[in-house]
Amino acid sequence: MADKNQETMNQNDEKDEETEETVTAEVIDADNQESSEEKSSEDGEKPNQAELDQLQQERDDLNQQLLRVQAEFDNFKKRSQKEKESERKYQAEDLAKELLPVLDNFERALQTDVPDDTKSFADGMNMVYNQMKDALKAQGVEEIESVGKPFDPNIHHAVMQVEDEQADSEVVTEELQTGYYLKDRVIRPAMVKVNK
Repeated sequence: MADKNQETMNQNDEKDEETEETVTAEVIDADNQESSEEKSSEDGEKPNQAELDQLQQERDDLNQQLLRVQAEFDNFKKRSQKEKESERKYQAEDLAKELLPVLDNFERALQTDVPDDTKSFADGMNMVYNQMKDALKAQGVEEIESVGKPFDPNIHHAVMQVEDEQADSEVVTEELQTGYYLKDRVIRPAMVKVNK
């Protein structure tokens, strides 16, 4: 029985030695594998100079493209803002152009001689006319002063030339139809007679 115990112990010792050799071999294999992975990862982390130059060029190109897009967007915002301001500034232009012939008719009607029995009616018409002019003035519509001023083709439309020795040359002598500004824009030039 002692022999059997001795034999079992010897077998256990042999198994322990085999296990140690297997573990040692596995540790060595693992170390070799780690060192080969480290070498390959070191190679992956250190790209060559050509790859670095290419990546830097791509980055620079993308930065330039981003700057161009930002500049275009800023320009678009500024242009949109200017268009909105211009639209607000001249929003009354269409309405003013529609009302100018009405003002002309009021002026013609008020220039006629009125009988005494319709004087109050004429006064009422005059009040309406003045109210309309005030409303347009509040929106920035102003009359162009022409008579006695030098002829300017930007604000005057010459329909006749006269010879008046008492007036200077190229000066407006008579206004046939009133011209109007809307703020700083001419919406209708004044129709005038000009001295030669």
